[in-house]
Amino acid sequence: MKIKSQFTLDGVYIRDQDGRIVLFRGCNLGGDSKIPSSPPGNSLNSNVSFVGRPFPLDEADTHFSRLAGWGFTLLRFVITWEAVEHEGPGIYDEGYLSYLRDILKKAEAHGFSVFIDPHQDVWSRWTGGDGAPRWTLEAVGMDPDRMDETGAAYTMEGQGDAYKPMSWGLNYLRYAAATMNTLFFAGNTFAPGLFVQGVPIQDWLQDHFIDAMRHTARRIKDCASVIGFGIFNEPHYGFIGLPHVNGHGRITAPSGAAPSAFQAMASASGFTQRVGRFTLVGILPSFGAEVFNPNGVSLFLEGHSCPWKGAGVWDVINGKPVIKKPTYFTAIPSGQTGEGTPVSFTDHFLKPFQKRFMHALSKKHSHYIFFAEGVPMGERISWSAEDRIRPDGKPLNIVDASHWYEGLTLLTKQWRAWLCADSETNKPVFGVSRVKKSIREQIARLAGRPRSEGTPAFLGEFGIPFDIGNKKSFSTGDYSKQEEALGIFYDGIDAAFLHSTIWNYSASNTNKEGDFWNTEDLSIYCSDTNSGRAVRGFSRPYALAISGTPIEMHFDSGTRVFIFSWEAEPGTTELYVPSHWYPEGWHIKIIPTESTVETSIEDQRVLVKTTSSGAMRIQIAPRS
Repeated sequence: MKIKSQFTLDGVYIRDQDGRIVLFRGCNLGGDSKIPSSPPGNSLNSNVSFVGRPFPLDEADTHFSRLAGWGFTLLRFVITWEAVEHEGPGIYDEGYLSYLRDILKKAEAHGFSVFIDPHQDVWSRWTGGDGAPRWTLEAVGMDPDRMDETGAAYTMEGQGDAYKPMSWGLNYLRYAAATMNTLFFAGNTFAPGLFVQGVPIQDWLQDHFIDAMRHTARRIKDCASVIGFGIFNEPHYGFIGLPHVNGHGRITAPSGAAPSAFQAMASASGFTQRVGRFTLVGILPSFGAEVFNPNGVSLFLEGHSCPWKGAGVWDVINGKPVIKKPTYFTAIPSGQTGEGTPVSFTDHFLKPFQKRFMHALSKKHSHYIFFAEGVPMGERISWSAEDRIRPDGKPLNIVDASHWYEGLTLLTKQWRAWLCADSETNKPVFGVSRVKKSIREQIARLAGRPRSEGTPAFLGEFGIPFDIGNKKSFSTGDYSKQEEALGIFYDGIDAAFLHSTIWNYSASNTNKEGDFWNTEDLSIYCSDTNSGRAVRGFSRPYALAISGTPIEMHFDSGTRVFIFSWEAEPGTTELYVPSHWYPEGWHIKIIPTESTVETSIEDQRVLVKTTSSGAMRIQIAPRS
């Protein structure tokens, strides 16, 4: 069954079948889809099932109705590689894929558009995050059961009560995740001697990942709601581009230990290491040191060893680990084509992988839109006009998908309206008005860069922890701080007229366990109350389809006045106007007055129908 394209890309805009410019506003569904539904508790074994993620089929109508009522039209639908292929290479969980098709059909019945997000964070559940199956680690010779013991990963399961909130980002610096990311994206370059079943490791890993997602697309090919795929959530460079193996990459955790790449390698191979600690997201060193692998245990299965030792990055001399090639990951190694060329993670490795993925899936699904990510809050990819053409000459539909979080709020679980940090420079910003201005400018930068190259911009993740302030909101029911923060975020999104999906909606969320993943609690829904949280922060008036070109959109949460202006063309412009902002109803003022306005309180919609072109402005205010 061939699915007709619902949307087309037109420069920096996305248009619907009526030719209107659309503004996607939606949600990530869901945070708890990172972990299996069975067995409960995120136990680290591979005998699992993800059927029922994001929620059981018999609960789908209730959840989808709620999401639609909040004004969402797009779902970034979270799946993992593990969910599809956990049993072994090439063995797909057809029961899960059957469930996935059924749940997507439910989304279709509720009018949603969906794109599939192949999600991962720091590679896998065994390395402190989610995403890849266990067997990927075993294939390169790692023993997934020795991760915490050897210092190769920092997991909730291994640390128990000692696990510190929001510490999963420490794993970007740990051996297992850094090595797997390096091998996945650049194994052919930096570990050319590593093969699995006679296939170079990079090709072997990428082939299995792409084949799993291609099989997923095949199984849901008749789901009209599916408009495309993400490619790889929050890709990370691992060791690629590291100036010296005595250093490490960017710190993305509040506090902890930061091993150098060399210390991570030595520790994984059984050499006890004393690792320096940090605080304030790496701004300041902390007292003392953390001992990695005190028992001198090797991470590696029998017959295997560290691939970086095999590549000559380090060696053991007189019983001690010694660095041999300190700048190995900065340039193409000797003996390879282009040797000595400085490497760029995004240009040399990430972009070719993303093109491979898009070409593979678009062969049978030419209507797909691909949401391509760069390094989160870091280096992004530039997509030229030539990049957006497939080998067969047909267009490739690419949207630049970025993530943005107010880092201080996310990592400290405290919202301070007078303090934020710039996500790129890490510089602090003080003062309420300056914070609002900074957040608006940060979001505008994310939108402006891809648009300057003719590519649509999309904000795939942002959000607020709901357990800020020591979970005070859970006992008081007062989510005004979260509403304030989200309102500021959406002010910037509105000003940039930016497509967005908030992180996240977890149907299993509870006040005690949060989203059931690494102490995160960002779900806009909680099962304890069977209701949304800080709803007025994320469910606001906006223009969702415009006949013409948008000029300005603004909502004042104090006065509850919404203003939208556009250069109109003949047709119908559609606005979402939530009743929870206007319980007394609303009053509309429109200029010029010749247009026809239709309202539906039940559907929370305002339709503006025009028969001529020209500048238009609509104002929606509470009925007096």
